[in-house]
Amino acid sequence: MTSPAASPAAALDSITRSLSEILGPSGGGEDDFAWDPPRRFAGFAQRLQLVAHHLARSPPELLSSSPAVHTALRGVAGDLEATRAAFSAYRSRSRIYVLINCKPLCSSLRDRVASIASWLALLDSPLSPIPDLRKKAADLSHDMQKADLRVTENEERVYTTLQKEAEVRESSKAVQSAIIMDLARALGMDSTDHGKLAEQIKFLRADLSGSSTVAERRILMSLEKIFDSWSMEPCIADGSTGADFEDDAHIPPFRNFLCPLTKEVMKDPVVVESSQTYERTAIRYWFDRCLEDGRDPTCPVTGQVLSSLELKPNIGLAGAIEEWVNRNVEIQINLALQYLGEGSSCPLECLERMLDNIYRISEEHPSSRYRVRNAGIVGLVVKMLDGQSKRMGSQLRGKALMAMHSMTKDDESKLIMIEEGITRLAIRSLTGHSEMEKEYALRLLLEFSCDEGYCKKIALEKGALVLLSSMAGNSECPTLSNLAEEVLKNIERVEENIQHLAMAGRFQPLITQLCKGSGDVRMEIASFVGKMTLTSNGKGFIARQGGKVLVDMLSSRQEERASSLQALYNLSTLDDNATVLLNLGVLPALLKILFATQQDDPSDLKDLAASIIANIVANSGHWELSLADKEGHQVQSEFIIHRLLDLLSCSSCKCQASVLQILCGIASSPQASDTAATYIRSGNGIVIITPYLEHSEAGHRMYAFRLVSILSQRLGQVLAEELQASDKLPLLKGKLLDNECSFGEKCEIACLLANLPISNVEVKTILGPDLLKWIVGNIKEQQSGSSVKNKDARSMVEGLVGLLLHYARSSDPSVLALVQENHLMTIFREQLNSRSHNRAKERAALGLKYLSESARALIATGDSEPQPPRGFCAPFVLICGKPPMVPVSCPLHGVVCEDDSSFCLLKGNAIKPLIDLMNDQYTEVQIAAVEALSTIVSDAQNLKNATNELEQLGFFDAAIYLFKEVRPGELQEKVISMVERFLQVESLVQIYSTDQGLVTALVEALKQGTPRTRRHAQVVLTNLRQLSGVGGRNSNPSRGRRTNR
Repeated sequence: MTSPAASPAAALDSITRSLSEILGPSGGGEDDFAWDPPRRFAGFAQRLQLVAHHLARSPPELLSSSPAVHTALRGVAGDLEATRAAFSAYRSRSRIYVLINCKPLCSSLRDRVASIASWLALLDSPLSPIPDLRKKAADLSHDMQKADLRVTENEERVYTTLQKEAEVRESSKAVQSAIIMDLARALGMDSTDHGKLAEQIKFLRADLSGSSTVAERRILMSLEKIFDSWSMEPCIADGSTGADFEDDAHIPPFRNFLCPLTKEVMKDPVVVESSQTYERTAIRYWFDRCLEDGRDPTCPVTGQVLSSLELKPNIGLAGAIEEWVNRNVEIQINLALQYLGEGSSCPLECLERMLDNIYRISEEHPSSRYRVRNAGIVGLVVKMLDGQSKRMGSQLRGKALMAMHSMTKDDESKLIMIEEGITRLAIRSLTGHSEMEKEYALRLLLEFSCDEGYCKKIALEKGALVLLSSMAGNSECPTLSNLAEEVLKNIERVEENIQHLAMAGRFQPLITQLCKGSGDVRMEIASFVGKMTLTSNGKGFIARQGGKVLVDMLSSRQEERASSLQALYNLSTLDDNATVLLNLGVLPALLKILFATQQDDPSDLKDLAASIIANIVANSGHWELSLADKEGHQVQSEFIIHRLLDLLSCSSCKCQASVLQILCGIASSPQASDTAATYIRSGNGIVIITPYLEHSEAGHRMYAFRLVSILSQRLGQVLAEELQASDKLPLLKGKLLDNECSFGEKCEIACLLANLPISNVEVKTILGPDLLKWIVGNIKEQQSGSSVKNKDARSMVEGLVGLLLHYARSSDPSVLALVQENHLMTIFREQLNSRSHNRAKERAALGLKYLSESARALIATGDSEPQPPRGFCAPFVLICGKPPMVPVSCPLHGVVCEDDSSFCLLKGNAIKPLIDLMNDQYTEVQIAAVEALSTIVSDAQNLKNATNELEQLGFFDAAIYLFKEVRPGELQEKVISMVERFLQVESLVQIYSTDQGLVTALVEALKQGTPRTRRHAQVVLTNLRQLSGVGGRNSNPSRGRRTNR
């Protein structure tokens, strides 16, 4: 093994090389491996390859500046290098060799999967600037951690058996038979197919010829011996002795018809030197065993030593046996006709014996097949399968199919089966319960699929290709999987079946035609791909295997461009295909078509090109670094954005919607949003886009609203001026209140209005009380659900909460009255819970900040003075003679604040949720919470009065803890400002003066913080020095306490 790469780039190169070798030339398709562990590992490797390609296109500083990235890449590179040896065994060694070592090989892959998953987990934090790549790496790490690569039960049984054979223990005939059957099943072969088994054993011998362990050599020798014994056994164990026949329907054989060794009626009786007659193969086996053991051959019956091994045919006995066989065949045919003629009244036991006898006749006496066919039994059995299928059950249907499969060796019988519809019945049996039924249904279809005409019929049978494809991919049943695969390969040879196969999920023949066919064939295939309904796996496979041809077709004649665009549009609807298509160079070709003149490309091609680009840029993280043309422009460049804006005035209606969608994708990318907003503004894009807000087509309006909503985050003032100039604000409000307006449009409008700078006058005169009532009602409706999981629903809540901020920060008395009337304090407080999205929580915290600031303004104007008793019960105060209750002043504001106040954070029960929010995982949310809480410490005198209440809520401890944990930046600056304010209170200074962790954090802030942070830290340290906090001594230890959280 080579040493791990010394640099991130080298490690990435090593990963790419190892993945290419592991996946092989075909890219690690499902057909590359016969075993499940490497197939599943190859699936992970394909996804890892996408992550590696994405990392290679990431900013260079990401690889070079993060030790975690370097460590993870080196770890992955080392594990992939170690994995290559296992994949080499799976690919190049014989299948029996893999079975002998299947558990160690699987364990090795399982360990590597777990190790790679751990390395990928290290990338989570460093990749946070690239959310798409971070999510792919995190998903892959999670899936690999959950993966449990194991061999199948059958493979494990065969592995255990083969290890026992290494002990060279004696095995009975039954055990030997079981070994062969298990081995054949694990290899996906028919146990009676001696040629393939012999070939696999031959391959194993070749594998072990160079170097092998003693145990492996013993297993090879044992297998060769068992196979030799198995291959000499009669095909039917019980022969035709009549053990299962009715007494009156069978002529018992004479004793001399039976071989003394096999106890079966002899087919080739021979006489040895002792004049005893044996089945030829049986006595030869005995002779070989004697010679192998180094002893003289003997006659098994008499024990006589034989000087000659000559075997003479017993012609007389052979003739008598043949006559006996013919008479019994005639009896069984007549009995079969009797049973079949009874229809549904025939007992199932009789039908089973009849089917066994037909199968036995066909296999043991091939020359008698014509008699079965001429008696009409073939047609009657097929009709029975059709008419009595449910009554027969899966096991009996399997026997019927087995008998018919044997009879297909007679060509005329095969024609009869086709005429009676046997292919339809066989396909129906693919869904049977028993493995036997499915196996012989597949064997029948395999027999018929050898003929081109029959292949077409099979392909046209409803559901046939879907069932065959699903069975071919089922690794749990190798025998069925291999049979289905052989049937499909025969079907693939007929060109007319290729599209039918693709519709069933078998795409390789289609890809072959696309890559190797003529121009007209490629065009036909591409058009077909464009019209297909594909799964995600199908889209990904076609894009990886045939995407290059489709992209090249964009530079061909117009007809080929049209069909290619249809196909590419279908493929581009899968997010993961964006990277694949970008790597193939699709973007320059699409933009060339999009920006071409009308004479070069008709509008329908432009529409398709725009739609594909819109799909590609819909998800950020991969297209931002790709070149859009030969001149080196990127999609987010000023040149491209201005040309897209120009298209909005000179393209078709469908193309306009796609261009708006493209601009949405560009503007929403974290890497391109700033420049995109700037270039859209410089290209007069605001004026161009605004009319689409009133477009007659819902799609245009939707994308226009979305684009304007995205731009409002950076061009809020510019947009507000344009919307005010065009008098669009009332239009936006009207759409929110319009029941006919779609939820998606309302969602974008709410987010747009939330981002715009709206004046107090506009809040009062344009937004007004009716919109506020609608906003509150919709927020409550969203909260009534179990959770807001839908993306649009989350965005709607964020927009609605943002709209409430316009009302919350207003200083107009009438608006403040609306705030109090609609209980905005309660709404903001409820949005602070853990179910809310981070943006909604941030805005809710800001809303509480504005309300708290309004409380101070109201107090300053005297609006919060306590009022005398009013209402219906007021006179009864005088009647009862009880003195009125003296209102208790709010400790924060020094005046009476009502319980559940709309402006006081303390009485509104909002302080504790805000304290909890300071520990949120999102910094923006933490900053908003700190800003809101800072409003309660702005007045030193009131803060002294409220110290006990705030201490009980844990406010001071939480603020100190956050300051000690936070890193330099805006959040630290906000927190230290708040800490400075409350540490001016003497009682609090005494409490926290001995907190050396706080002092250390203050010193660090003084060294590394922003200028404001340093000033605040200096003030706090000065206060603490007055109590000897800096020097580590406390002037009054009994009054201080240490807070360690």
